[in-house]
Amino acid sequence: MPRLDVREIPPVNRHDKIHEEFDGMEPGETLTIVNDHEPKPLYYEMAAEVPAFDEEAYEVRQNAPDEFVAEFPKTEE
Repeated sequence: MPRLDVREIPPVNRHDKIHEEFDGMEPGETLTIVNDHEPKPLYYEMAAEVPAFDEEAYEVRQNAPDEFVAEFPKTEE
């Protein structure tokens, strides 16, 4: 499953890179994102704009003050 650490990517470029990675995945795969904050804005964006995003299976956990790991699953077709 793809894993993307976006902490080193400038914030203005993060969502584009994440969408690009998500679009390249196969149905049933999950994109794991490592971020420096909880990605709530990204969650809402994906839920509103990406039909293949399985928002009910979304999960996020905080491993450290500056490390949030979020799972963005792609629905099976």
